Amino acid sequence: MELKDILIQRSTELYQNYLPHISIDCVVFGFHEASLKVLLVRMKGQEDGWALPGGYMGKDEVMKKAADRILTERTGATNIYLQQFRVFDELDRVGDFFKDYPHGQWHAQRFVSVGFYALVDYTDVTPVIDEYSDACEWMDVDSLPGMVMDHRAILDKALITLRRQLNYKPVGNKLLPEEFTMPELQKLYEIILGKSLNRGNFYRKMMAYNILDKQEGTRKGGAHKAPNLYKFNLERYKEALKDGFKEGW
Repeated sequence: MELKDILIQRSTELYQNYLPHISIDCVVFGFHEASLKVLLVRMKGQEDGWALPGGYMGKDEVMKKAADRILTERTGATNIYLQQFRVFDELDRVGDFFKDYPHGQWHAQRFVSVGFYALVDYTDVTPVIDEYSDACEWMDVDSLPGMVMDHRAILDKALITLRRQLNYKPVGNKLLPEEFTMPELQKLYEIILGKSLNRGNFYRKMMAYNILDKQEGTRKGGAHKAPNLYKFNLERYKEALKDGFKEGW
């Protein structure tokens, strides 16, 4: 079936089970091969119809529960770190995407979207294609395809928010392996921030945050001295997420 036919067919069911005029769009970030990735879905039959994973809030759900469900269905991952970052309520969010749809059809209504960003372990995610899509793939944030409606604007705002929050919240848990080196952590911060950081200053600042535990072993291989391995102290990491840091980058 064509995408339009599927959406029209599902309209009655959606009216029965979900709250109208409220949608959820999720920007899912992962880190792989020294680059920041974002998970996108391609709408069925549309070459440049890439979109953010999203959905609707059930009549018996709160917003966070709905976002968790949507991402688990799309990625297979659980216990995902989710951060609500903005409400998108512009009058013409979808442009002419639904111009040929029947009046009153569920998807053609005006929707206010709540944006969440998620930080996930790239290896924990199994992208899922559903009946509305023909692809679900990781994309480099520096090389994005054409996107539908206002989804590129939502993605850009999520990335700006993530960068700002680096000034007062830790980032790295889920994005990095359980054990990692300081250069790997610094590379993650540099890619998110889009700028280089002084190695010595980065080390001192990260250690001063008291969220890292140095491990006994080192990273083997390479011609240089084997770098030390670290793990996040999850208890102190969660405290930092809650209470924040006092200085930024």
